[in-house]
Amino acid sequence: MATSCIVHVVDDDASWRKSVARLLSAAGYRVELYASAENFLQNADTGAPGCILLDVRMPGLTGLQLQQRMAEMRHALPIVFLSGHGDIPTSVLAIKAGAGDFLTKPVDAEVLLRAVEQAIAGDRDERARRGQLDALNSRVSALTPTERKVFDLVVRGRLNKQISAELGTAERTIKWHRHNIMQKLQLESLAELVSLAERLGLIGAHERRNGESS
Repeated sequence: MATSCIVHVVDDDASWRKSVARLLSAAGYRVELYASAENFLQNADTGAPGCILLDVRMPGLTGLQLQQRMAEMRHALPIVFLSGHGDIPTSVLAIKAGAGDFLTKPVDAEVLLRAVEQAIAGDRDERARRGQLDALNSRVSALTPTERKVFDLVVRGRLNKQISAELGTAERTIKWHRHNIMQKLQLESLAELVSLAERLGLIGAHERRNGESS
């Protein structure tokens, strides 16, 4: 629902903030207004899904500088830039840095609402992706120290006999650990195990298993 999303409007033009707030509120969005980037950083709640409508040129921190600050945050919200100036070099910089869109004032209401809708959809997808990765990380963190060692070696293509030699334990013990690992991680195949390790950044593509039988 749109009402669970917050559109943060960061613009030093009070009349623009007010008119945009009316438009977005009528569309069902929660709207928070900020007269400066500094005010946004001090007061914004970025925990809820949403996006930022951000002016490029403002006193103090500029829109691009706020974008840089947001990029350093774990829960960075998507940004739709709004500018009263047709500044192509600035728009290129903003898009390259990850902005969802760059609109020039005055902007058509439908265009603005569509940009907001797309930005929020992207934010929801990104939050879902992060949630999945967090859940996977939690499962891997729940492995015992020995299981973690076996996990790290298996996804790098080590055979059971190689792992048993490296860890100084029986090969049947390694098989038992592998069985427990697969159960704890809720996986069914070695391919899924390797894919999980790659998604979590635990191995690089060059380290992935090359298909030996174990």
